[in-house]
Order: sequence, then C-alpha cells, then structure tokens
Amino acid sequence: MTEPETRTAQCSCGQLHVECSGAPEKISVCHCLECQRRTGSAFGIAVFFRKEAVVITGSSHIYQRIGDSGLPLRHHFCPNCGSTIFWYPERKPAHIALALGAFADPHFPAPQQAVYERSQHSWVTLNLPPDGQ
Repeated sequence: MTEPETRTAQCSCGQLHVECSGAPEKISVCHCLECQRRTGSAFGIAVFFRKEAVVITGSSHIYQRIGDSGLPLRHHFCPNCGSTIFWYPERKPAHIALALGAFADPHFPAPQQAVYERSQHSWVTLNLPPDGQ
C-alpha cells in the first residue's frame, strides 16, 4: 500500500485541524500513566512528524507537564471539545507528535514500538513488529 501525500488529524468538533505531509517518522504506543490519563484509555499512541511537514489551523489551548525526562511536554487541545490533538516533545525538538486517533483512519500504519510497558495493563496484547522495526 502506498503512503498518502497528506494526512489530516482533527479534533472531535472539527475546529482544530493538522495537515501532515508524507509518512510519519515514527509511531509509538505509550503505556505510561500520564498517557492513560490524557487519553482516558489504556495507552496513548503518538505519531511523530517533522515540524516542517505539518500545517496547523484552528485554535488550541495548552496543557504543559514535565515528562520523566525532566523536559516539558506542551499538549495542545481544542478549546471547544477538549480533544488533545498534538504536542511538542522537547526531547525531540524537530518533531511534533500527534494523537493517532485524531486521524480517524483504520488503515493508519501500525506502531513500531511500545514504551513504558511496566505500566501496561495485563490484558493488553499488541502485535508489534519485532525489535521495533
């Protein structure tokens, strides 16, 4: 299957849009407790694109927290519906991370890795490529 030229992520109400060009550089499942709280789910999935491949339209509010690395994460969410759509991970300054669910695409590529597996719910089973490939 060929990669689409652009992908669109958006919030639930449609006010905040993010257009991404090309293929994501990495897709990662995170089982940390903060991602569980942020998503209201058992894990979060971050899709990383280079900043220059992304165009953001609409307004967002920011919630900033300090990650385990000691560096800040600035989560951008829609002021209308509250959906977290993207964030800037300081440990990857050339990138923007987007919530995979904001793409609402069941054909989106699978994650390459999982992190914070020590916080993974015992009933979660993922079929990820071996060795993060």
